[in-house]
This record gives sequence, C-alpha cells and structure tokens, in this order.
Amino acid sequence: MLIFPEARLVLFAVPKTGTQALEAALAPHAAIRLTGPPRLTHMTVRQFRRRLQPLLAEAGLGDLRTVAVMREPIDWLGSWFRYRARPAIRGQPQSTEALDFDAFIEGYLAPDPPEWARVGAQARFLSAENGAPDIDYLFPYEPGHAPLATFLEERLGIRLDLPRANVSPPRPLVLSAALEARLKRERAEDFALWEAVREGFFLPR
Repeated sequence: MLIFPEARLVLFAVPKTGTQALEAALAPHAAIRLTGPPRLTHMTVRQFRRRLQPLLAEAGLGDLRTVAVMREPIDWLGSWFRYRARPAIRGQPQSTEALDFDAFIEGYLAPDPPEWARVGAQARFLSAENGAPDIDYLFPYEPGHAPLATFLEERLGIRLDLPRANVSPPRPLVLSAALEARLKRERAEDFALWEAVREGFFLPR
C-alpha cells in the first residue's frame, strides 16, 4: 500500500494485479509506504477503513481517495495457479506444480480450501464490512497499466516507467465448461464487480 497525502490518494496492493511493478516505480513518490508482511503490503479496504484511516484522519488526512486494480477473475486465479507452481516452493503445501487448473479451481471452491488454493477473493478485498464495493477508483488490470499510469502521472505530476515484476511461470489454463459455470455461480460477486469495472463505473470522471 502506498499513500500520497498531497495528491490525497491511497493505492491498494491487490495481490496478483501487477502491484509490485507499481510499487517499484511509485515508492520514491509516496510519503507512506506499507511493505514487509503481506498483512501490511496487501491491507484490504475494510482493514484500512477500520485501522489505518482513523489514524490518518487525526493527522488531517481524512479525505483520501482510494485506488486499486482488479483483474478478470479467471485470469486472476490463473495467475495464482502459475505463481504457486514455481520451483522455489516445490514440495511445499502451497505448491500447485502437480495440479491442473481444474483441480486448482475445485480446491478454491471447496468449503475448506487446501493450502494451495487459499488465495482470497478480489471482491472481498475491495469491499466494506457489509460486502458492498468500497473503492473510489478501480482500474481494470492490463499489461503496462496504461490507464492507471496516466491517471497517476496526472495526479502526482510525475512520469512513470513500469518494470515487469513478479512474473509467474507460463502454464496452460484449461478450465472445463462445467467448472467455469460453477465458479461464476459461486463467486458471482467477483464477476459482477469485474463487469462494473469493465463498464467504467469506477473510473475517474
């Protein structure tokens, strides 16, 4: 998470949406940078509202606008699937190396997901306590982050050069039609939010 008091912006680090590249480019321009443990780096919107926002308000920063990136849900899950197949965690409980994508999605949808399928959900990350989306500006993920980069350049008065970072190893993402339909049914909130993002409902106007 990066906070820019002068621009009145908070940039959330939704996992697997290219946030490492953004952080690398924007860190020198952020007055507050939360890094280290995932609970800090990837603080959710509701955690921010409950814990950090009151402290910032006391310091005179009570009107910050929230910004994040969302990725198409199946592509997002595919990124997790590929990332957890990396050789560095081979043999560990998080590894997906021995799985196909169908098996990963089945694990993800299980009532008690196995360790390798515990990745959360983008809609939950971006929602308030009542489950409703709670973000001011939400950009669709794309390589290079062109729309978001333009927005940040204008708001921060800088030029961005975004490096590629934390790129997952290539793997085929073959998902059966039946399992895709089940995923869309059981994670409807993610797909509904993604459609709203695609329609531009969360873009600056």
